[in-house]
Amino acid sequence: MSEAVDTALDVITIGRASVDLYGQQIGSRLEDIASFAKSVGGCPANIAVGTARLGLKSALLTRVGDEQMGRFIREQLIREGISVSALKTDPDRLTALVLLSVEDEGVSPMIFVRTDCADMALEPDDVNEAFVASARSVVVTGTHFSRKNTAEAQRKAMRIVKAGGGKVVFDIDYRPNLWGLGGHAEGFGRYVKSDRVSAEMKAVLPECDLIVGTEEEVLIASGEGDLLAALKTIRALSQATIVLKRGAMGCIVYDGPIPDDLEDGIVGKGFPIEVYNVLGAGDAFMSGFLRGWLGGESLETAATWANACGAFAVSRLLCAPEYPTFEELTFFLEHGSKHHALRKDEAIAHIHWATTRRRETPSLMAFACDHRVQLEAVAQKAGAEFSRINAFKVLAVKAAARIAAGREGYGMLIDEKHGREALFEFARHPFTWLGRPVELPGSRPLRFEFSQDIGSQLIDWPVTHCIKCLCFYHPDDPPALKQEQQEKLRALFDAARKVKRELLIEIIASKSGPVNEETVPRVLEELYALGIRPDWWKLEPQNSPNAWKAIEAIIVKHDPWCRGVVLLGLEAPQDELELAFAATADVSLVKGFAVGRTLFIDAAEKWFSGTISDEEAIADMAARFDRLTRAWLAARGRAAA
Repeated sequence: MSEAVDTALDVITIGRASVDLYGQQIGSRLEDIASFAKSVGGCPANIAVGTARLGLKSALLTRVGDEQMGRFIREQLIREGISVSALKTDPDRLTALVLLSVEDEGVSPMIFVRTDCADMALEPDDVNEAFVASARSVVVTGTHFSRKNTAEAQRKAMRIVKAGGGKVVFDIDYRPNLWGLGGHAEGFGRYVKSDRVSAEMKAVLPECDLIVGTEEEVLIASGEGDLLAALKTIRALSQATIVLKRGAMGCIVYDGPIPDDLEDGIVGKGFPIEVYNVLGAGDAFMSGFLRGWLGGESLETAATWANACGAFAVSRLLCAPEYPTFEELTFFLEHGSKHHALRKDEAIAHIHWATTRRRETPSLMAFACDHRVQLEAVAQKAGAEFSRINAFKVLAVKAAARIAAGREGYGMLIDEKHGREALFEFARHPFTWLGRPVELPGSRPLRFEFSQDIGSQLIDWPVTHCIKCLCFYHPDDPPALKQEQQEKLRALFDAARKVKRELLIEIIASKSGPVNEETVPRVLEELYALGIRPDWWKLEPQNSPNAWKAIEAIIVKHDPWCRGVVLLGLEAPQDELELAFAATADVSLVKGFAVGRTLFIDAAEKWFSGTISDEEAIADMAARFDRLTRAWLAARGRAAA
């Protein structure tokens, strides 16, 4: 995880940064919520994420606490490619929290937990002149004009960016509750008239180049009680482009005098969709508008992109995590959707998933130690208790970690049945990737190991763990068997997407019938036809270049965002695996390997029988893993660091 580069920033957003805790039971009072989903929140933080996903270079200027929630925000921003150079850590204050639920369409009770929170301690000294001057624009937000220190910090940033010829964007972002104009239970309240608030905001308007707000926000910013009068008052104070957000009705943009008929402004294309959750839609809207406005597009195009981004947000539950990437936005604008609820569009949902995954994994060298039956047989032969298997797997983790040494591209496969302590040991080392099996070993038709209700198991997994499922599948299987296996795999795919975990599907066809260069390509074609699009495939080495060409063509055709293929070992001798590596050197979609018994079976037999020590077992497995990784890297023209 590396920080984004600060050069030539497009936009710096300033203000609130919180952790949103979203109630996962839709149509429920906040009092009755049983579980919450956690995400980055706060208008400026959301806009930073939204603009970064649309291809702008963005940064967030604010403070977070020196605790787990503050680190969560920092890490999430870095994953999104957002600069955190101006994200200060406050040692004395906590990161803000927001608890909320979706009770009804357009009704979302929320509680702001912001008493003396970190972001409201932002001061002018936190605003670095050179950093702000590197940006084409800054976005200032309403809540941070509610206190003297935060207001001065925003005004300092405005002066710096304007001095350098940049733009000032004002998101009115009026939350009466955050100005002390409502009780703790009134977090969802949108409008309370206040001369004090209006006076603060009117003082900001003359320095702005773009002003964005809802009808209620335009009223509070102007101090007027009528929308037309409000817009004309804002125009009298500022020559900025004014964007009036109208919810499901889209927006109207005013780039000159305010017409007496407000419908005479510039409008973009609208997108009538189901309103699922209105929270965060305005921040997605702003992100889309900025992508067009800063990119030199027409105001009509910017408004269209803004409306589309807002449509994505209201059709999904969370705020920032649900905002579209530019690939997703482009697909939607070109193809539309037959679904009134965009979250139910599988094609769009897949693009969203694939373009917002947690980290890139261009290469993967995995030590597979998820074997259960095989190690039970070794232990039984040696007269050892099965409980000893867990200890052996801990040694395997230490062996793999010795070779990985914190470098990118190294991972493991570890099971839950015999690998609980190994999973804990794995977490102590900086590996790139972890896969965990869900199949009942040897099952055909496919069965899951602990429960057939697979979704209820996966929700307990860390979000970074990848689901791995081995299926003994042959395209010439009897129709009834094939259908049963297909339904099981589809259920697993649906569960993986629901709980937002990556999925690796391992296909072994050679154990179930004769194979040729068409066998595995046929398998992939059949599974893709069912809408199953795993993040990874784990496949047997193929006997011909034609087979790999066909496999690659099918994957690219059905899922150009697939992470790729890793090779399995099937206990092949190391020399054979090295030849298989070389045979795929020109197959760009083959990204690595996940090999197990070749690496550990000899050490396991000796260790369980008591003829070698822990250290000798670790050394033996490490040496084999080292040789295999070097062979893989050499086949790709790279050397081990």
